[in-house]
This record gives sequence, C-alpha cells and structure tokens, in this order.
Amino acid sequence: MSTRTISITDEAYERLKNLKNNETASFSEVIVKYYPVRRQLSDVLDELGDCSDLAKSVKTVSKAMRSTKMRTIRF
Repeated sequence: MSTRTISITDEAYERLKNLKNNETASFSEVIVKYYPVRRQLSDVLDELGDCSDLAKSVKTVSKAMRSTKMRTIRF
C-alpha cells in the first residue's frame, strides 16, 4: 500500500485523533470508516429491490412540499 504525506491543522488532527476507537487504529482507517466511497443511487436502489411503497411516499411528500407556500419573515 502506498502512502502520502499531508499537512493538516492542529484542529483537524485533534478531530481525527478523537475519532480513533483505539491506539492501534490508523488515521487512514478512521478516514475510510467515516468517509466511505460514494455510491451511485441506482446501485443503492438495486440493492433495496422493489420500493414501490417508498416511491409513492416520496412522490406524495414531494408534491405536498411543492404546493406549500413559504412564509415571509420580517426581521
């Protein structure tokens, strides 16, 4: 496995350090755990299988949100 040297702020270092669950965990393991590879929505939906009920719910809520008027707030 190749490695890279990076520069981070002290604050970023402390945050990474606090995410380590034990002293033997590496910063690479922490980064991979909390920032996994982004997946395509189509791949996620393929894993879920038939989601007709979910799709209907999303459509209903989306339609309701689009028809709702925004309130005006004066400061």
